[in-house]
Amino acid sequence: MAAPPPLETSPDTTATSDLERRVMATVLTSETRGDPPWLCAVNVAQCCGSDENDSPGFPDADLAAIMVSNLCFSHNTPYMWKLLEQSMATKLVYPLHVLALLTSRVIQNRREQPQTYRLYLELMRRYAVSFSLREAGPHKEKITKSIDDTLRLSNTYRFENWNLGMAMVLFLVRTMSSLLDCVLHDWGFSVASQYQHVNEGYQSTDIDVDSKLSNNRRKHLELLRQNNAFIALEVLETMCSSKCIQVSLRLVNFNMSETFKSLLQRLEVLQARCTSPESLLPINSLLERLFSHVKDASNSYYRLKRWDLLGHVFGTGLADSPLSHLIGTGKTCCWIPFDVLMENVMDGKTFCPASSFEILTGLTKTLQIVNQASWLETFQALWISALQLVQRARELKGGPVPHIESRLSMLLSIVPLSIAPILREENYTTSEGISAASRKQSLVACLQSLTQYSSLLHPPQTLVSAANDAAAKAARVVRNVNMESSNVMMHHKYSTNAVGNLLHLMVESCIARDLIDTSAYFWPGYVVPCNVAKVPDSSLIQDCPWSNFMQGAPLTMSLQNALINIPAPSITELKKLNHLALHGSDEERSASSKILCGASLDRGWCIQEHVVHIAVRLLSPQLTLVSPRTGDDNFYLSHIRMLATLLSCLSHDSVIHILSLYGLVPDVVAALMPLCEAFGSFPPPSTNQSSTGEEVSPYCVFSFAFLFLLRLCKYYGPDKEFYTSSCGGPVRPDLKLDFLLLMRNSRIQKNTALSNRYYVNNVADPFHDLRCHPVYVDSFPNLRAWYFETQVYLTSNLSDKCNASRKHQVANNILIFICRNMNNDNWSGSSSNSSTITHGSSSTFCSSTSGSISGSFESISGDEIQGLPHYPAWELLEAIPLVLDAIFNACAYGPISSRDLTIGLKGLVDFLPASIAVIIRYFTAEITRGTWKSVPLNGIDWPSPAEALNSFHLEVKEVLERVSVHVQNWYQQDVEPMLPLPLAAFLSLTITFKLDKNSEYMRSVIGRALENYLVNCPWPIMLTICALWMQKARMWHDFIVLLGARSHFTNDKDAVRQLLHSCFKSFLDAGSMVRNFTTSSNGVIDLLGESVCDRLAVRPGILFLNTCHAFRGSPRYFSEVICKLVVEWTCKLADEWTSGGPKQLKFGQMSLAATICAVRRVAILGASLLCMVGRSSLVQYLFEETAPTFLLSMHEERSKQTAWISSMLEGYAVSYLLFFSAAIMWGVQAGTGPDKFRGSDVSPYAIKNHLSFIARVTEGNIALRCDPALWEAHVSSFVGLIVRLAPSWVPSTKLDVLKKISSSLRRWHEHDLALSLLELGGISAIEATLDSLS
Repeated sequence: MAAPPPLETSPDTTATSDLERRVMATVLTSETRGDPPWLCAVNVAQCCGSDENDSPGFPDADLAAIMVSNLCFSHNTPYMWKLLEQSMATKLVYPLHVLALLTSRVIQNRREQPQTYRLYLELMRRYAVSFSLREAGPHKEKITKSIDDTLRLSNTYRFENWNLGMAMVLFLVRTMSSLLDCVLHDWGFSVASQYQHVNEGYQSTDIDVDSKLSNNRRKHLELLRQNNAFIALEVLETMCSSKCIQVSLRLVNFNMSETFKSLLQRLEVLQARCTSPESLLPINSLLERLFSHVKDASNSYYRLKRWDLLGHVFGTGLADSPLSHLIGTGKTCCWIPFDVLMENVMDGKTFCPASSFEILTGLTKTLQIVNQASWLETFQALWISALQLVQRARELKGGPVPHIESRLSMLLSIVPLSIAPILREENYTTSEGISAASRKQSLVACLQSLTQYSSLLHPPQTLVSAANDAAAKAARVVRNVNMESSNVMMHHKYSTNAVGNLLHLMVESCIARDLIDTSAYFWPGYVVPCNVAKVPDSSLIQDCPWSNFMQGAPLTMSLQNALINIPAPSITELKKLNHLALHGSDEERSASSKILCGASLDRGWCIQEHVVHIAVRLLSPQLTLVSPRTGDDNFYLSHIRMLATLLSCLSHDSVIHILSLYGLVPDVVAALMPLCEAFGSFPPPSTNQSSTGEEVSPYCVFSFAFLFLLRLCKYYGPDKEFYTSSCGGPVRPDLKLDFLLLMRNSRIQKNTALSNRYYVNNVADPFHDLRCHPVYVDSFPNLRAWYFETQVYLTSNLSDKCNASRKHQVANNILIFICRNMNNDNWSGSSSNSSTITHGSSSTFCSSTSGSISGSFESISGDEIQGLPHYPAWELLEAIPLVLDAIFNACAYGPISSRDLTIGLKGLVDFLPASIAVIIRYFTAEITRGTWKSVPLNGIDWPSPAEALNSFHLEVKEVLERVSVHVQNWYQQDVEPMLPLPLAAFLSLTITFKLDKNSEYMRSVIGRALENYLVNCPWPIMLTICALWMQKARMWHDFIVLLGARSHFTNDKDAVRQLLHSCFKSFLDAGSMVRNFTTSSNGVIDLLGESVCDRLAVRPGILFLNTCHAFRGSPRYFSEVICKLVVEWTCKLADEWTSGGPKQLKFGQMSLAATICAVRRVAILGASLLCMVGRSSLVQYLFEETAPTFLLSMHEERSKQTAWISSMLEGYAVSYLLFFSAAIMWGVQAGTGPDKFRGSDVSPYAIKNHLSFIARVTEGNIALRCDPALWEAHVSSFVGLIVRLAPSWVPSTKLDVLKKISSSLRRWHEHDLALSLLELGGISAIEATLDSLS
């Protein structure tokens, strides 16, 4: 049998064996001769370099492995240890490589070899506290692999790409954890270590080894073992105090948080175990220092070295700084985003797919971090902003806009809902070390502190009763508790009559959502007895309507009225209302819907989020329960009265605005589409009356649903970024319905439907467990056809598109109906000579040749209504454009008068209210085409605005002058007012509608159309329209004047610039920003005013927020103007600081810090206004275009005295503007920004691009023309703000970019900032971070 072939040996293994023989032979020879260790190290180095074919260089990885393998433990001699230490000192071997090799061998044998363990600890103390990756030399990869194989790091952490930096960090952290486990085990505490080498290798050898030694030797070894545990702690404390280890720990905390938490847990266990035995008390101070060092590494916030001098540059929360007590921190100015956001959402014409409370939650978290404020200060600022929002609308001046209801919902519903997620967060700690549990205490303290703002807490007149009831409720609870504690029934000593204010309503709203408990009733001064005589406990002696309802009382008219006027007390009542609305009788369904949309929706702030959800669900139950299509027509007909009542109640402006606050607009649109499709597809029956005699027609339900849908699509179109191209040009914004459906469907697909978004008391809303389906326009053929056909009106003539005989037949019948309403002797309703519309003609209005038609044109009687064309509503809408074209041409060329035209159109709208949508579209197309002549408004043919024209012009001019805006005077008194014929016809129709609440749904559609005309028409036409409506609606006088003033800013860039300048001036108080910084108000009142309704009290901020969304120019104009204004006001601050003006402080550095804080106020105001105007697209443009253009441009030269401070402050101002804009829009943490629904890669994209731009400039690829001091100030402050406040922005940036920026920072002596930037770069930046320590 042949012998097996010899085992193959790799060349590397053979070379290593030969090297080991040569090295050990040299060591033994030197030891025998008594050579000093340094000489032996020289001989070993010569031995390693003796092979000409192998040029390893030093440090040598193979030499380290050879020395450690022989030292443990075949040649464990003092001379070998000295040689090893000499080799580490002279870098023959890489020290950390040697320590890693020793760790795997020495720790597990520490009981058997206590001397070796002691020597190992001393080497750790000496060489692990400071290291450099550059010293690893050419064998970096080999050393990395050796450490990985020895400690099995890749098996534990499973990273794909390993490098020496990652290996070093993980080795150090793992060694620290192992040493802590050793200490615990050696002191007799049972511990289960995840590292096997900690507890292996010594259990079976301790007794055998000790039995061979003398008693003195055994005592010495045992004492050495005991001391080694304490030495290990000392080594750990020394290591953790070093900068290298601190950086390593921070890297582990940033990138492997679980590993860092495990290290902290070991320390906590060790601290807990060492507190009880008296023998371990001396080491407590050592443990405290060690724990403190590790905790310091967990603090990811960077503090600039110039913090004590210019703390306002990189942080604003200086409550603990001595500087803050001297100049004031100015924290109130940092909360202006709250006020701007709240006032912006009150506009009612902008749409955001997320609910207001979700946006407010993200903004609250962001501002708390950005301001470095406590939660007490944050909650206080949030509540004060909401209170100021309510106070600005306490005096109602009239106008078709939502006023107090929406603002009260913001204060009493949205704000508490925004606070709830913050209080529910678990395992979260702020930068100040405040745990989540203390946030509830901060909220309680905040509410208690609000009592000092008595003027803000004063309730509006309509809310006095509700506030008193809330106070009386608290008084009853206090009375009952006092009576129980005294065990004496003395009712006369405890009055329950109390004076309430807005604080009592706020507290009730918080209690209902479990944010606080009823202990609030016992706060000092919370219950204020009422001095006015009042019937005691009226609520107790009268039957509560809701109690009667829950006990089964029939819904009589009196009970219905009571339930409508009193909010439901809890969700239980809402469940019963929901059940009756779906399964009750016809009368119960209608009554339940009316009750639901009464006071429970308007004033049921404790349950409002549930009410709006039920209302949306009831709009179209078929959609949620069956399919996304129209479903069964019989189902809709059986619920026709309930739907009619529900739609009529929900179509009010205030209710629509409340729905938008909760982000329900896309869901309402999806619910309305099947209603429009169903009720518009069949004609009304001959009769459909309820037992009360009320007639409900499908035309009525269709018109409600259709106009409701139209209002939502018109009011809440996509934001500018969705219809502005990358070149700044407009893109067709017509697909608004598709946009809303896309938002709803994407929300369902991402599992963020309503059922997962609203939580109260940590329980999902019970009304949102729905089977929602995606909804598409194609599922509704009639609605889809009308939706796309309306686009035709704006591009072509009707005669080219109308060729259906059925459509002409319907149009002729409608025309006959309209003619019956015209009071004109030349026309008759006789069937033989009726007006007809021929095929292919859109302008024929035919009659008999004689033209003599006589008849009566009185109001249509009930009998005549039976003869009206009862076609399906969709067919009527399809034919109405032909009718409009015919009668409008007839009016233009003489057969009928303007009065008859108005009467005919009004009759058509009364018959089918939904036809107003077609009329608006038709007149819009005709006005846009501009082919019609203008007609004089002389009061004969068309209504005249002469009575109010001049006074209206003067009042508008006065409003503009109050906000420091001066425009050209286009008004000419001697010229007779004229309007284009289509606009005059439409305007005449609009003034025929009543101003009562029943016609609000119609008036809102018309009002929106008129506003669109106003923002596009020239100034004289705007004056004419507003003056005419001022004569019609005198109660809306102030609203119309403000509307006229706002129309100036839609097309006039110069007026917009003046208004923005006025906003900055009013908020910043020019000329005294520095000297009055310690005592000036926060500027909110100066910016937004105290009233949004009074034209004489309007402030520039309100005017800007109401007009910025209607600006017809490029939205990028705002970015450029705001950036210029921020820089302009910064230059004024620099001039004021250098002018030697009055200084309240002794040191110039102090007033410089105050100046920098004022610059911060300038920037945060600009960022707040910018975010509200253009949202994410405009912020992105600021990063990509506006800021780089400014930074690369050459600026005007200044005197040497002001040049340096001006350049520095301008750099700070631009960095502030960029940072605060990004923080407000996208948040500083993942998922906290208002635009988080747009995608998580938007904010990194803009930030990454700007950081890349900075890297290219610092590298020299882009020429820099601005002052170098400006550039240095911008880069250092912008990077510092990100590192300090928004570290989550850094990991997505390329490593090469971070290296270039950090290199520039080091050239500017910003070494700590450069290091902190690299630390946040993620796993890939670990090696670069450690390498920068060299």
